[in-house]
Amino acid sequence: MSLRQFEYALAVAEVGSVTAAAELLRVAQPSMSQQIRNLERELGVQLFARTPSGLVPTVAGRGFLREAEVAVRAARRARATARAGADDLEGELVVAAQLGFGTRQLPGALGALRRRFPRVEVTVFEEPSSAELDRLCRRGVLDLALMAKCERTPADAHRLGDEEFVVVLGAGHPQLAADRVELRALEGEPWVRFDRDSGLDAVLLYALRDNDPAPATAARVSQTATAVRWAADGLGVALVPASAVPHGYEHLVRPMFPAVSQPVIVVVRQHAGPAETALLELLRQESWYNAAAPISLVS
Repeated sequence: MSLRQFEYALAVAEVGSVTAAAELLRVAQPSMSQQIRNLERELGVQLFARTPSGLVPTVAGRGFLREAEVAVRAARRARATARAGADDLEGELVVAAQLGFGTRQLPGALGALRRRFPRVEVTVFEEPSSAELDRLCRRGVLDLALMAKCERTPADAHRLGDEEFVVVLGAGHPQLAADRVELRALEGEPWVRFDRDSGLDAVLLYALRDNDPAPATAARVSQTATAVRWAADGLGVALVPASAVPHGYEHLVRPMFPAVSQPVIVVVRQHAGPAETALLELLRQESWYNAAAPISLVS
């Protein structure tokens, strides 16, 4: 097996076609087909099944592709590190952020990183669960993860500050007259909540842990911007990270009393290179809320 075969298989899985994958990687289609067949023969399994919509990974193929992605990313990092000097770093940096955290701070830090290392390609995605982010970090898939502190947080994590949570109210809501909103003032309100496996829903449940009955659910959403918009439209109230509130909705947001917050940390892969180190320092320079008594939650 070779890394090139791994890259071919990953490309086929991405686009669902050997022909399209060959065009994507700029190689001859017959050569790619042969390499995929050789790989399947060596592994003794079928990696892809043909369907009306194209090629899709088999069960064995999905397992293989997960590990192939780890190997390819590691090889790319090693190649970029070996070639790079201080001024000509190139390669791919994979960054993940827990949903709702660092929404305002991350773009500025990434922009500064881009100016410093213009040949570094940064891939960023959001993940709802800090536990899943921790798992991805341990597998070596991520170069850097921005997340809330959880029970699996490694000892070498870097703390940036805290993320304060705020409540989003509909226009005309009586609690907009308050500087801070007490949770008991929201008893009986329906809530716009996040998916059950999301760390953000765990924050709400923890904050309302003493409430009886449990919070009523008006709707569940997967994105913070959706939660803010629906709460603003009066569907229910929502509890979201302050930095995740889109511009134009600030007048419908109030902090909580007592304050609800979570520590924000960065986990950097072992043997971090100059790009990861630089991004960590740039994130440290961004403005972060610092709670007097932050709530530490497990997602």
